[in-house]
Amino acid sequence: MKMFKTVSLLVLLAFAGQLSAAPEGWSPLLEPNELNSILTRSDDVRVITVTGDYAAGHVPGSLHAPYSSFRGPQSNAGQLPAIESLTAVVQQLGITADTPVAIVHQGNSDVDMGASTRVYWTLKSLGVLDLAILNGGFAAWQSAGLPVSTEVASVAASHFEPAWSEQWTVHTDEVEQLVALGGARLIDGRPASFFEGSQVTAARAGTIKGAENLSFASFFNQTSMKPASDLSSILAAAAVSDEQLTVAFCNTGQMGSINWFVMSELEGMENVKLYAESIVEWAQSPDRPMDNEP
Repeated sequence: MKMFKTVSLLVLLAFAGQLSAAPEGWSPLLEPNELNSILTRSDDVRVITVTGDYAAGHVPGSLHAPYSSFRGPQSNAGQLPAIESLTAVVQQLGITADTPVAIVHQGNSDVDMGASTRVYWTLKSLGVLDLAILNGGFAAWQSAGLPVSTEVASVAASHFEPAWSEQWTVHTDEVEQLVALGGARLIDGRPASFFEGSQVTAARAGTIKGAENLSFASFFNQTSMKPASDLSSILAAAAVSDEQLTVAFCNTGQMGSINWFVMSELEGMENVKLYAESIVEWAQSPDRPMDNEP
């Protein structure tokens, strides 16, 4: 019995070691110098570039992982690709559940970070344990005077077989129930012009019935995310908390994923989900109620 307990303890310790694969200094949001420091100490980090001109320059060792490979068709870009498609993507990138992954966007605008947060949300839902985003993207990396490469990086494919977790996802039929029965706060992460119905990119103008507006842009100083204390103050002013389910959405799940990232990954809220298909899918049916329609 004693031997069994000893072996079991060793197995648990080994498993715990696998779950703690992130290098020292790792966090969900990394500044350029922080990421550079980690990369100089560790060869285990997988850096992926999701937007921008990869061939023109990228973080050394970064793999090209086009944002479109994590998105749905043009008619409903927020829609999740099939699990088989996402599996092929992560395998080609050599990613496993315990691979630390740093996600890099171009960084020429604040909304561009939504590509990184959407990919982060996708990989987290696929079971990847250690994820980070480069604050300010590749533009901030360049501004910091850090090394740039034009070499095409490659890695051996993985055999990772992910399973999708619904923990951070809400679907259209579930949103319909929430709108009808209550019990959740719906946070529209788009600029006010979309929320108010004066700007339209979907089949109908306006927002989901009962939603509140908290623009993703409020979390930014130009193209980089504000300090943690500012993010906390913004959420406190909007009375956002874990007391009830919070659903983040936008047009196609990009801007909304920024709000999800701030609430879930930076503020540690456990009761927040992303409605990935967002307004583009919601507005396709005239039977789904909306506010602020002209």
